[in-house]
Amino acid sequence: MTIATDIVVIGAGAAGFAAALTAADTGAEVLLLEKAAEPGGSSRICGGLLAFAGTDLQRSHGIQDSSDLLFQDLSDVGRGENDPALVRTYTDNQLATYHWLCQLGVQFGPRPDASSGQSVPRCHVIDPDAMIQVLLRHARANSRINIQTNVAASRLLRESGRVIGARIVQAGETMDVVARRGVVLTTGGFTRNDELIRTFVPKQAKAWVSGGEANTGDGLLMAWQLGAGVRDVAYIQGTYGKHPTNHSTRHSLLAVYKGAIAVNPAGRRFVDESLSYKLLGTASLEQDGDYTWQIFDQPIYDAHEEEVSIFDVRHRHRDGMLIEARTLDELAAKTGLDPSALKDTVARYNGFVRAGHDADFGRRHLVHNHGTLQAIATPPFYAHASTAALYGTYCGVTVTPTMQVLDVFGESIKGLWAAGEVVAGLHGAAYMTGSALGKALIFGRVAGRAAAESHVEI
Repeated sequence: MTIATDIVVIGAGAAGFAAALTAADTGAEVLLLEKAAEPGGSSRICGGLLAFAGTDLQRSHGIQDSSDLLFQDLSDVGRGENDPALVRTYTDNQLATYHWLCQLGVQFGPRPDASSGQSVPRCHVIDPDAMIQVLLRHARANSRINIQTNVAASRLLRESGRVIGARIVQAGETMDVVARRGVVLTTGGFTRNDELIRTFVPKQAKAWVSGGEANTGDGLLMAWQLGAGVRDVAYIQGTYGKHPTNHSTRHSLLAVYKGAIAVNPAGRRFVDESLSYKLLGTASLEQDGDYTWQIFDQPIYDAHEEEVSIFDVRHRHRDGMLIEARTLDELAAKTGLDPSALKDTVARYNGFVRAGHDADFGRRHLVHNHGTLQAIATPPFYAHASTAALYGTYCGVTVTPTMQVLDVFGESIKGLWAAGEVVAGLHGAAYMTGSALGKALIFGRVAGRAAAESHVEI
């Protein structure tokens, strides 16, 4: 059995919806396929933060930001390992994507916050499940979009060097879908594929694994079969701050970005806590023991916001994930840390704060280039056990600035585009908070428009 449409979008997360809606608005007929029973994928269970710059929400809080500063921050946190053309694609299209979401009815939190890799507060807060529901509602209302769930794509179809569709399996039946203009891969990463994790990142074996249940690397493998280039595998890293005994999908707690310090099981600091939480995660996994600790006091506790998942310390406190004590001696006893080492570490760090110079690790800010360091001196004191969690794989296929997939020799694979987590090149060596969900939406719109405007029909 064979069916036909203009564009097949494989994967109904944020990237897939953005691609499908944009392609349909550009005049294309779209078949949007989702392997799972419900749309959303990893986007539905992410931290709910979007890295946008120069928005009206920022201006209303007196935050000065721009696409150029966003470009610089993305380049800096990526340590020059990102593709400048893709970073520019992100920054050139991010503000229009923010406005597009607002027009669709996506609701943003009351104020932006600062997190990993940011010089100013630019994390725009959304409820990820609510956002997916908004996108789903608009897609269902669009007569040019046909959404099918419980459909797995197994192969890409190619003819005369051009991708012309996909082979799919639905209810046990295999059929071919012909895509007159092409295919857009929005299949996410491969956190749920143990074999690929062991192949590419065995050092992350200790990391807790999350991500959408259907994120088994299907898109990567299908593109790979056609000779697609792959990059950034070496930079797959877990996110710091996941509580080792909490197996929910709740995102990591990043108390370090509000002023906490990170200490290992010996009670000693081991890293500059203002770094990207990917680098913090790797540093944590390198310590002896199964996890490390974030240590902070009451003023740092009070600086957290409940509406931001990574800063929702009160929810963790209510759920018993936080250890509280009146003194550092008591905190050490409750955590099993050496009391002398912990007190010495905190006293040494507080001395650095007063002196304005961290002689051990060079920490200058709370996070990246933002925020003033805080002493840890006002009881009660708190400790949060923390390990790394692999929420995404942050590598994938190589693409052009219009999201057309490239082969291993840098040549375009005609008829094939990609967006979201399956795409490499944006993040580089580390990661800015909000840029994964951001690139899903931004690159999804770019890919959907490019595919719809290709006008090469078979």
